[in-house]
Amino acid sequence: MKKAIKIILLGLLAFIVISVAYMWSLFGDIIQGANSVEKLTNTMYYMEYKGDDGFDGLMKQGGCENIEQLAAYTTGFLSKGYVKTAEINPPLMDVGCSTLTVKTPQGGVMMGRNFDYPYGTAMILHTIPDEGYESISTFSLEFLGFGDDYKPEGFQNQYMALASLFLALDGVNEKGFAIAVLEAGDDVKTDQLTSKPDLTTTSAIRYLLRKAANVTEAIDLLNSIDMHSDPGAAYHLAMSDATGKSVVVEYVDNQMVITETPSVTNHYLCEAKHNVGLGENDHRYDSLMEQYGNANGVMDAQGLTDAITSVAQQGKNPVVGGTQWTMVMDLTHPSATYYSHRNFDKPFHFELSKSK
Repeated sequence: MKKAIKIILLGLLAFIVISVAYMWSLFGDIIQGANSVEKLTNTMYYMEYKGDDGFDGLMKQGGCENIEQLAAYTTGFLSKGYVKTAEINPPLMDVGCSTLTVKTPQGGVMMGRNFDYPYGTAMILHTIPDEGYESISTFSLEFLGFGDDYKPEGFQNQYMALASLFLALDGVNEKGFAIAVLEAGDDVKTDQLTSKPDLTTTSAIRYLLRKAANVTEAIDLLNSIDMHSDPGAAYHLAMSDATGKSVVVEYVDNQMVITETPSVTNHYLCEAKHNVGLGENDHRYDSLMEQYGNANGVMDAQGLTDAITSVAQQGKNPVVGGTQWTMVMDLTHPSATYYSHRNFDKPFHFELSKSK
């Protein structure tokens, strides 16, 4: 009897060990990612994810042409198929933003970026995927639509924040390619309808950070997909790389238009829609270009920080929103320094491990 019980218990133990090992093989990366969340301020968090980020699977199924399809895929990936439905409801509100790319006195390249939005909580995501480039990116958790009281605190909410694996508003990768999305100046949505794989604006940014080593490769990748605005408005993409190449990608009548520029704000820069969306009292672009010209396009880290923060949006009577975060990205030695809600005396610095 004792021997029989021992055999049964050993068999049960083996089953438990195998089951735990199997479940860990499925969820280990996700669990570790969720547990890595660190609170930096009341409005800024940091998370690190290593392993299979699920993006290859998304592209194999043809991508996603709207946020509902992306939400379904995201839920399936994070639950490994155990949950089939989910909702991501990005709010429709005016999003501001500014970018400026400069050379440094040492011959390097840096890009500054303000994300202007009336309120919100930022998630900084450091991703080291099994396939693709390492990156540091940012997403506003309000865009996930999980509720006004949602914060990535406690395991369940931290787990939910991993939806940021498929969404980004800006970032820099290990090759020194940097990108940021900004509203473009009107409400004309982009909906390209061909046989190419589909991506929404924010998922396309994640795709480029994973795959593009420079601006030229990023443009080629954008040409290989159908772009769909999310949420429904016009957006343009400021892109720069470690060579100093800096462009804005805009969409006119669903056609991609490339314009070289060191700075982007919230009006069109291409000839077809030049200055569409430029407000009478909006001098951010002119201010950044004036500072760029005065410096002959060369600034050190402090100079770029001073320039980009000079057009940050304050709480009272801003041109657009209020600056939720400011980031200064080093493209030569890839890293990002963040400031939350205009607290410019409290930087948070993150380096890409492969750039060290």
